[in-house]
Amino acid sequence: MRVLITGITGFVGGHLAERLLAAGGCAVAGIARHATWPASLAHLSGNVELIAADIHDGLAVADVLKRLRPDAICHLAGYASTGKSFVDPAGCWYANLDGTRALYDAVALSGVRPRILFASTGLVYGDPEPGTDSLDEHAPLKPASPYAASKAAADLLSYQLARHPGLDIVRVRLFNQIGPRQSADFAVANFARQIAAAEAGRQGPELTTGDLSAWRDFTDVRDMAEALRLLLAHGETGEAYNAGSGRVWRMRDVLQSLVGLARVPVTVREQADPARPADTAVSKANPAKLKACTGWVPKYELHQTLADTLDYWRNVG
Repeated sequence: MRVLITGITGFVGGHLAERLLAAGGCAVAGIARHATWPASLAHLSGNVELIAADIHDGLAVADVLKRLRPDAICHLAGYASTGKSFVDPAGCWYANLDGTRALYDAVALSGVRPRILFASTGLVYGDPEPGTDSLDEHAPLKPASPYAASKAAADLLSYQLARHPGLDIVRVRLFNQIGPRQSADFAVANFARQIAAAEAGRQGPELTTGDLSAWRDFTDVRDMAEALRLLLAHGETGEAYNAGSGRVWRMRDVLQSLVGLARVPVTVREQADPARPADTAVSKANPAKLKACTGWVPKYELHQTLADTLDYWRNVG
C-alpha cells in the first residue's frame, strides 16, 4: 500500500508516518512546504520520501500524484492554531478550506483515485447542546473560532465530494491530541516547555498561562496515529468519525499534573487572552462509531503522555 501524507513534517504527520512504517506493508511519502526534515524527524529520512510542494499548487500536486500513484492520502496539512486564527482568519481559511479544495482538484486532475482521509477537528461542534454529555457525529456543527469554522467548511466540502462526484473520502474529527514533539504553540506542550526551562534555570519558576477553565478531551498523538491508520483501512466512504478518548480534563488540572512532575517548585500565573473571546468551553468526544468500525482502543494514559511530553522538552532544551 502506498500512502501519501500531506503535512508530514507536522506533529501528527510525523507520528503517523512512524506508525505506518512500524505496522509494515506500507510505502510512505509526504508533502511539505520544504523538502527538509526537522531535527526531530530526521530518522525518517531514507525511509520516507519527502516532497516539497505547496498544497495550493494543483498542477504540482497532480504531478506528484501521477508519479507516486498512492493508494491512500492522509490530508493533515493546514492551519492548526485556534488562538492564532482569531488574529489571522484569512490565512486560516486559505490554508484549511482553499488548501483542501486544491488537493481535491489535484486528485481529479491526476486521474488517480486514492482513498482520502481528511483530518477535521472535534471543535467543529462547538459547545454541546444543553444536557448533552458528549458529542457524537450527529451533533450540530457550531464552530466557535475561525479555525473551527474553516475546518467545518472543509469537512462539509469533503462530504459533498464523496457524494458527487464520488471521491473515496473518509472524515475524521480529531479531538485534542498531545504528546512528544508537539509545538509549544499549543497549551500542554507550552506548559511542559516552561517547566523544563524552569528546571534548567532558563526561566524563573513561574508559569504564565491563558484561561485554564476549559475542559478538553485529550488523546496521546501515538494513539491518534493508530486511529488514522485503522480508518485508512476500514473507514466507510463519506462517513465521519470522532477520534478522542471520550474523557475530559480541566486544563487547570492538567497543568497541575504537569507541575507535580516538575523537579523544582513551580507556581502558576493564569491570565485570560482577550484574543480568544469565544473559545469552546467543553469538548468531549463520543468515539463509539470509530471503535465499532476499527476496534481502536487508546493505550496511553494521560499521566504517561504528560510525562513523555515533559521528558521531550527536557531533552530538546
